[in-house]
Amino acid sequence: MGPPRGGIRKDRADTAVLPAAILPPVFTTRSIEMADRIEAREADWRAGAVVYQVFVDRFAPSADLDAKRGLYPAPKSLRAWHETPAKGHFVDSAGVWSHEIDFWGGDLASLRARLPHLEAISADVLYLNPIHLAYTNHKYDAADYLEVSPEYGTRADLRLLIGDAHARGLKVVLDGVFNHVGRRHKAFEEAMRDPMSPYRSWFFIGPEYPNGYRGWADVANLPDLHVERDEVRAHLWLDHGSAVRSYLRDGIDGWRLDVASDLGPHFCRELTQAAHHEKPGSCIVGEIWNAPAGWDRALDGILNMHARSIILDYCRGRADGHLTGERLEGMVEDAGIEFILRCWTTLENHDTERLAHLVPDEAARRIAHTLQATLPGCPNLYYGQEVGMSAGADPDNRAPMRWDLVHDAHPEWAFVRGLYAARRSMRAIAKGDVTFLRGRRLLAFLRTNDHVLDTVLVACNMEDHEVEESISVRDGRLMAGTVFKDALAFDRPDAMQAHVHMGFVTLKLPPRSARVFRMVLPPAGQHSPYKRMA
Repeated sequence: MGPPRGGIRKDRADTAVLPAAILPPVFTTRSIEMADRIEAREADWRAGAVVYQVFVDRFAPSADLDAKRGLYPAPKSLRAWHETPAKGHFVDSAGVWSHEIDFWGGDLASLRARLPHLEAISADVLYLNPIHLAYTNHKYDAADYLEVSPEYGTRADLRLLIGDAHARGLKVVLDGVFNHVGRRHKAFEEAMRDPMSPYRSWFFIGPEYPNGYRGWADVANLPDLHVERDEVRAHLWLDHGSAVRSYLRDGIDGWRLDVASDLGPHFCRELTQAAHHEKPGSCIVGEIWNAPAGWDRALDGILNMHARSIILDYCRGRADGHLTGERLEGMVEDAGIEFILRCWTTLENHDTERLAHLVPDEAARRIAHTLQATLPGCPNLYYGQEVGMSAGADPDNRAPMRWDLVHDAHPEWAFVRGLYAARRSMRAIAKGDVTFLRGRRLLAFLRTNDHVLDTVLVACNMEDHEVEESISVRDGRLMAGTVFKDALAFDRPDAMQAHVHMGFVTLKLPPRSARVFRMVLPPAGQHSPYKRMA
């Protein structure tokens, strides 16, 4: 007589065996599901990449500046590399501020010579502020999208840069300014000159606007494009010869969209689809100063200024570890981990005050660097951030790169370089899931993937005194007796350790400090509690 239906049967050795149909789920099932997700992420360069942002005019001095002096006619000024930008006066003849037409002479060729610096910081992506033809130094006032500004070089020079970058394993992303152009754009000049011009429909022209036309943020030098018009979008991203598609054929790997929220989700989605059609796997990231939730339907990722606010609040003492963890967890839950992994975590850029200005305390700043590097997303480093360049708002934040600070004796450079070298060696940080732990005073989280031995534990203490807490690790795969060790000092005998017992990890962190822990693997040949764990 057989065993009761659904019950336990006895095999010939009189051993109890559960029928396969009622075997309970095990961690292996979870690991297989996670493995599929991780495999897809690892095939997608856009997830968890380290992005390095360059303002071309300010990054590296030209090797032949004298040959270029004719490219900066008055009222433009060519500055010495040691000078810093300062707020200027309005130049009526040019229609812009004087600090918008101060130049330092950097170009694509000088940038190519500095690509080893990006390798030293373990970057995956080179992102350039606008390089298309424009009158100002910032180039957000396009005069011709299809031509590179001569101060920077030519499209042939861009292709050389792309080739060198790709040879080093770097992707290249350009800044696309498709919501507006500059007053010197040929289409706008003709539209204003000739009421019968076909370009008239490209813009919002009429007496109801302060300048006779609508400008972005009412700036006279930045006339808005009428992107609802098919012919405008054809020029920008729809046609084979459009800006978006032609530069992708030149070899770039994606676009960062300036003021993407002004373009709106419908047109962002259309642009993203056009880019993916031209180059499958290309990246479209939008400048969105909102929470990231919902933008996954329009873009591959966003500039995650929401995460910036959370990190800066924590590192400036405006939010404690518990609240910060709740905020970060809510952000990931609302937007979804897959989208967050493709968003760019930005702490400073050409539009903001620099991190060292906002967080002058070096210890607190190291916590900010650590969070930017280890939270899910793409760390977006602005040139000079890695050496602690300090500056207030525009134009101060666009000073020339301080190459004199790039040396091994500089503490911030040594720390950031070591942090990103460690990040590159830890598979779970770039592509893994995140679990926020329930600390009262400490901010702590796990980065995990389909291999439990890859688990990374990150813990931060922003308080002015040592904090010790025992916190649930919230992951049943982590076995009692597991030892975590400081990944940035792993080979040192005094490296900080943290031990897991009964699902809790005890953390004891010095004041204003952060630690990135990875697991100490059991020595080969010795007993391992993980011998049957995926």
